[in-house]
Amino acid sequence: MSLDLKFENQLKNATPERLLKIIQSDQDGRLADNGAIVCNTGEFTGRSPKDRFIVKDNFTKDQVDWGKVNQAFDPENFEKLYMHMKDHLQSKRVYIRNACAGASKKYQISVRFYNTLAWHDLFCMNMFIDIPKDESLNGSPDLEVICVPDFKAIPDIHGTNSANFSILNMSKNILLIGGTGYSGEIKKGVFSYLNYKLPVEHNVLPMHCSSNEGKNGDCALFFGLSGTGKTTLSSQKKRALIGDDEHGWSDDGIFNFEGGCYAKTAGLSKDKEPEIFEAIGSRAILENTPFFNKSNIVDYDDTSITENTRVSYPLTNLSNVKIPSVSNESPNHIFFLTCDASGVLPPISKLNYGQAMYHFLSGYTAKIAGTELGITEPKAAFSACFGEPFLPLSPIKYAQMLGDRIKQAGAKVWLVNTGWIKGAYGKGERISLTYTRALISNALTGSLEMVASATGPYFGTEIPLECPGVPSEILLPEKCWDDQEAYRKSAEKLVSAFHENFNRYESSCDEEIIAGQPTLQADFVS
Repeated sequence: MSLDLKFENQLKNATPERLLKIIQSDQDGRLADNGAIVCNTGEFTGRSPKDRFIVKDNFTKDQVDWGKVNQAFDPENFEKLYMHMKDHLQSKRVYIRNACAGASKKYQISVRFYNTLAWHDLFCMNMFIDIPKDESLNGSPDLEVICVPDFKAIPDIHGTNSANFSILNMSKNILLIGGTGYSGEIKKGVFSYLNYKLPVEHNVLPMHCSSNEGKNGDCALFFGLSGTGKTTLSSQKKRALIGDDEHGWSDDGIFNFEGGCYAKTAGLSKDKEPEIFEAIGSRAILENTPFFNKSNIVDYDDTSITENTRVSYPLTNLSNVKIPSVSNESPNHIFFLTCDASGVLPPISKLNYGQAMYHFLSGYTAKIAGTELGITEPKAAFSACFGEPFLPLSPIKYAQMLGDRIKQAGAKVWLVNTGWIKGAYGKGERISLTYTRALISNALTGSLEMVASATGPYFGTEIPLECPGVPSEILLPEKCWDDQEAYRKSAEKLVSAFHENFNRYESSCDEEIIAGQPTLQADFVS
């Protein structure tokens, strides 16, 4: 099915130069001194999970894992909402863009976007893959996305929870977004679609992870929710970036879903994150980032609008990136990134297979301020597969697919804490990015497996006792807390939270995975 929508006032596949002129003339954005356009997303500065739906019909009713994450939406209400949005668009200037998702030609899907904001059209151009000029989008696209921020749903009429919404119809291959100007809803809506279609129709594992590749072709994956460091830690001068957020793992290797990056910018500096800092130039879109007073210079430390300040830029803005963004090899190393607000988890530890599957299904982290509505400080959370908000199928399905691939590839799996050490949030300190980079670099070279290690308390993971460039005293959390009793209480609280969360998966897991869970009986390293 193709909507094949046409409008009296439409602009199709506009160039970035033309879009930038329109954005400024419409006063929807202001040009910064570095060449980026600075835009405001309006009322919503993060995703709204409670307003995300999937249409429940004969195609999806027995496939989707229905519940709080995947809320069912009535097909008739979807049709009503679509028709009202279509009517609303007749009086608008509509930006139409044809693009693709998936760098692998074998599994690539075509997408047609309909936007009413010029900067959203530029965002889609940045974040998805251009269709080459010598090719055309023949026939119907695989997915069509309609995003209209100023269209407000009426819950009593349309069946939504509120005026804003993001609704996927898998049967008709349509995504409707309204009432919100946060561009991340477009990005994650397409990701949710791929998380359904690729496993069901192609046996491809979709992953919420970043990826990079060494000079010898060795690939690494970095799983993690927003704010855990996926973009930052995968962007390195010595390793080519494949992608910063969404990938597929097929029988042919790893491939990026996107054509750009969407990085957090709060506190960004050239010294800390030079690759990202230098990528912010032509075509880059900065969201909700204020300027220094009476200037066009961006103040990355100003989070007065939101903690979730963001930048979108095409992969080609980076100096060390792999194009096309694919790796023909399975990953050698997989890193689970978690921002541990309890200060209990070590900066890095190696997981056996059972532990890897347990932690993948658990997806523990702390949600960072601004990434969702109502989050103003780190909050402990469990998000299955490090991406539960975007998973239409049962997490068990994705875990089984990952487990099979880990065994086949012989990949080594690491748990990396990018959160707090020396105490919990409010008392301890966040681990230095420099230390985390050093730990990951040494894991990639095999150095961490050559040093002495110890089995950590509670979680039973293998902790290296030394690493070049990292103080040894911070590698064992129980050793760097001033208050040992406080550490024990914090650890026991975290273990109990893991157990409580995992109850919903335990009946579907084998003994090896269950044996990978933490225990309240702790043997401390002497």
